[in-house]
Amino acid sequence: MGDRLSGKVAIVTGAGASGPGWGNGKATAILFAREGAKVVGVDRSDTAVSETADIAKAEKIAFTPHVGDITEPDEVDKLVARCIDLCGRVDILHNNVGIYELGSLDKDRDYFEYVQRVNMTSMFLMAKAVVPRMIEQGDGGAIINLASIAATHYTGAAYSIYATTKSAVIGFTRAIAMENAAHRIRCNSILPGVVNTPLALEPIRKRVGEDEFQKILGERDAMVPIGRAATGWDVAKVALYLASDEASYVTATEIVVDGGLTAQFG
Repeated sequence: MGDRLSGKVAIVTGAGASGPGWGNGKATAILFAREGAKVVGVDRSDTAVSETADIAKAEKIAFTPHVGDITEPDEVDKLVARCIDLCGRVDILHNNVGIYELGSLDKDRDYFEYVQRVNMTSMFLMAKAVVPRMIEQGDGGAIINLASIAATHYTGAAYSIYATTKSAVIGFTRAIAMENAAHRIRCNSILPGVVNTPLALEPIRKRVGEDEFQKILGERDAMVPIGRAATGWDVAKVALYLASDEASYVTATEIVVDGGLTAQFG
């Protein structure tokens, strides 16, 4: 337990995991709470966010679960209103909701718009609801958006639609940061590389045998110069830094969390 976020109130989206283990949002929600924040965590899965809440309850840290679909404006408004009602303010917004989907020009417009809605529209709606609150409070705030190394580098997978949405996250982040710098609202993005989260691994586990799955895990580790794939905790620790006052002079930028992977690409 620490106090790097003592007295802060945070909203974490995607605060549940899509399978056993630790996703980026689940790890971030728990880490923020361990560091003294009051966390309101939202997920569209009641089961997933309840599991996070159970962990927080066992550790006696402040986490309030909320079930909702943040691609819908009314749902976003309900979430932010509940946070204000319970905690009186919001200091940190961690936009973690996203889907990793293969698909390029072989997909139709409906698919493109679906990925865009989950990966980008959700962040727009959350920022639209939270930033005015931060401005009213008058003492700044921190927004952290999850992008991806796919936004800046081609990694060999056919997911141009996913890459497009993550590129949009970077541009959106920089613009929001500059538009609100005078209000001391900082906005930064995190670009993870190969991360072993339930979202990434469970689809693989379901389609292959255990021996093949372990082989794939080894291949994922071997891709990364540092010798291992990341975990949700690697991403969460960077989010904690950006949310904390230690990053009070850091805004409108990206932090790459990829173990050196993209440095190989030039």
